[in-house]
Amino acid sequence: MDRVRELLEAERDEAVRRLAGLTGQFDEVVAASRDTNADDEHDPEGATIAFERSQLAALGAQVRERLAEVDAALERLAAGTYGVCEVCGQPIAEGRLEVRPTARTCVGCISARAPRS
Repeated sequence: MDRVRELLEAERDEAVRRLAGLTGQFDEVVAASRDTNADDEHDPEGATIAFERSQLAALGAQVRERLAEVDAALERLAAGTYGVCEVCGQPIAEGRLEVRPTARTCVGCISARAPRS
């Protein structure tokens, strides 16, 4: 479990760094658009500024979600419930945890919830 903790903490550190970078970029875009008289609706560059702002906001939301997943996995690790399926209570396969260390459910339970086509 020490290796798992190290991997999760490294992933958390990376997510925090990435979020800080995205937040800085977002703040720069907002500041740049505030300093101009540009009207997004009528300025040819306005659409680009709005797109950048939207894209950075979406990326930031994804990183925050990932950070929450890692924090939850670290909490499960501390509580002794890491690697146990939250649905059926059975162990989550080691291979699944290697690929997705933040997994909360076993393959069987996640497959049962997936929509079938």
